[in-house]
Amino acid sequence: MLKSGVSFLRFQNITLSCSNKSYTLLHCQTLSISMAPHVLIFPLPMQGPVNCMLKLAELLCLSGISVTVLNTDHIQRTLLRHTNVLSRFSRYPNFHFQTISDGLPHDHPRSSERFLEVCEGMRTVTEPAFREMMVSGCFSSKSASPVTVIIPDGSFSFALDVAEEIQIPLIYFETVSPCALWTYLCLPKLIEAGEVPFNGNDLDVLIRSVPGTETFLRRRDLPGFYRIDNLANHVMQIIMNEAQHVPRAYGVIINTFDELDASILVHMRNLCPNIYCIGPLHTLHKNRLAVASKTTTLKQQSDVSNSLWEENRTCLSWLDMQPAKSVVYVSIGSMARMTVDQFFEIWQGLVNSGKPFLWVQRPGSVLGEYDDSQVPQNLVDETKQRGFIATWVPQEEVLAHPAIGGFLTHGGWNSTMESIMEGVPMICWPFYVDQQVNSRFVSEVWKVGIDIKDTCDRVIIEKAVNDLIHVKRDEFIRSVKPLAESGAQSVAQDGSSYMDLNRLVEDVKSMNL
Repeated sequence: MLKSGVSFLRFQNITLSCSNKSYTLLHCQTLSISMAPHVLIFPLPMQGPVNCMLKLAELLCLSGISVTVLNTDHIQRTLLRHTNVLSRFSRYPNFHFQTISDGLPHDHPRSSERFLEVCEGMRTVTEPAFREMMVSGCFSSKSASPVTVIIPDGSFSFALDVAEEIQIPLIYFETVSPCALWTYLCLPKLIEAGEVPFNGNDLDVLIRSVPGTETFLRRRDLPGFYRIDNLANHVMQIIMNEAQHVPRAYGVIINTFDELDASILVHMRNLCPNIYCIGPLHTLHKNRLAVASKTTTLKQQSDVSNSLWEENRTCLSWLDMQPAKSVVYVSIGSMARMTVDQFFEIWQGLVNSGKPFLWVQRPGSVLGEYDDSQVPQNLVDETKQRGFIATWVPQEEVLAHPAIGGFLTHGGWNSTMESIMEGVPMICWPFYVDQQVNSRFVSEVWKVGIDIKDTCDRVIIEKAVNDLIHVKRDEFIRSVKPLAESGAQSVAQDGSSYMDLNRLVEDVKSMNL
């Protein structure tokens, strides 16, 4: 299959510059000799999904499958600005990038508070453009390189409608956590049971219509957009469409491993029987690249970044000078935000804890403005002594550093998985999407951290940091260590995630026979 896949792409490069007559002749010849699959991967235009899907793309390329990643123009420009992604993927003759408009002008902000505008642009411009690409354009059966399998983000319900129209299989990649995805899939049941929208303002009422979570999941632990009264809200409609479309797909790819999410997967498989658990994806990706570097001509690359921001690597040298397990790493991810007041509460709590800290302050992460005169002098002085502030860092390397003792996080799924695999306990301060659910599982199910959702107080921050680094550290380590070991076993040869990736590859290869 690898040889036919490479032949297929060489043919594509030749035919792009040929006349119509030559193109037709070669096209017919290639169809008769090549059975190589061609997968189209279509990420949601956000840091987390793009990072995951590029890792999946490389894993499929290593398996001899032809892959095209369809990014929005804005995401592709940003990747090219901050990473070596083109040179990295140039190693694979069976890989291509393609771009599509997100419907917004080049200079339009894509920040989290404007993301609904991105959604609207995609609805009006991207969706019809995608359909044209698949039905009659560059990915259609009429093209030189027809797509045989679509792997889009789970929120792209329109992609399944197109796939069904042209009769090719679609496998969703859900880059949110399984526990949050399960609340999405249960949304129709939650509405039918009258649990959503909420009746009253008590957020500590237990939720009864999400099987497997009845004893601990509260209203406040559901995704934040479940707190609204209007079910016609655009975000709620996206989730409802997702709940209806995902079970209709050929399968669902999830970044988890069986041991971590067994209590959820047992219920989810009743609705979506064909689930590929290929997590922890970042660890599986590293392992497969390491094996490929030993068994093929591919050289292992040390700089593997899919970041949409420039990474400050000098923080690693700073960490080298800190005592083992002493530093609190603080990051609220690529989209979460805080107010100026919350910013100062977190800062004061970190300083009051007396612990060294590495804080990622992403541009646009603080809503509102403040000037230096508003910053208490003790914060300035203490931060100079034992703090390091950066706009963005190589997170996987930071969490793996021996100086890191804890992670104050927004609780995004990639961050949660990376933290668990490095044995780093967490303080979760969630913002939106899957983060509210994740933080509850961190504290109540896996018991690897502290959930401080819906609060932002310096006293709470200080206590949580001290609990994480000292008071409850042994307790958290006892919980996180076996999870990290299970995750490592799952991606080792014959592990559950290793085998699920193999099954995915074989299924993709068989779909165009």
